[in-house]
Amino acid sequence: MRYVSLDLETSGSDPLRHQVLELAAVVEDTRRTASTPLAELPSFRRALRHPEITGTAGALALNARLLEELSDKTKADAPDICGPEEVLPQLREFLLAHGFKLDPKNRVSFTIAGKNIGVFDIPFLRQLPGWGTIIRAEPAVLDPAAFYLNWHKDSRLPSMLICQARSGLGEPHVAHEALADALEVVRLLRPFYERPFYKEVSGEAH
Repeated sequence: MRYVSLDLETSGSDPLRHQVLELAAVVEDTRRTASTPLAELPSFRRALRHPEITGTAGALALNARLLEELSDKTKADAPDICGPEEVLPQLREFLLAHGFKLDPKNRVSFTIAGKNIGVFDIPFLRQLPGWGTIIRAEPAVLDPAAFYLNWHKDSRLPSMLICQARSGLGEPHVAHEALADALEVVRLLRPFYERPFYKEVSGEAH
């Protein structure tokens, strides 16, 4: 299947008060590119320039590098910086260029993946001009937490760091950079392409 791993960096946790500062998306096709190095996957990244930014101290400190980039006047015309009204039209063109199709309502529709994508990122995406009208995600989402859940010991879905530790794929680390974190979600999902849960469950049933 084909999915889009998407990650945001924001100025806070309230989509009605705070802004998207960075959006990144990575296209993965589990039938064709599972052996493709992560760095070679089609990727899209934009920093979003706002007239004024409202945020929490913690979120703004975490995104200090982004704020510096956005305030740098020498990067005013940088191709990976745009306004919030431009980012989804640009993402739409990126997805169309990589083989995604328009639905009957002329929207690009795709399966979306990400850590906490359903409860955190999608509410912010809904605030961006064009979400739901030119671009939309399918209702079902892919979150790596479900693949790394310990059903007997966990009291909540595991964090990104716990997922990384359980994967055994390297030192746990969250970059808090949209493109790096979107690629990390793909890395965490890849081990399950060849051993989907339904086969493991059906095997145990016999």
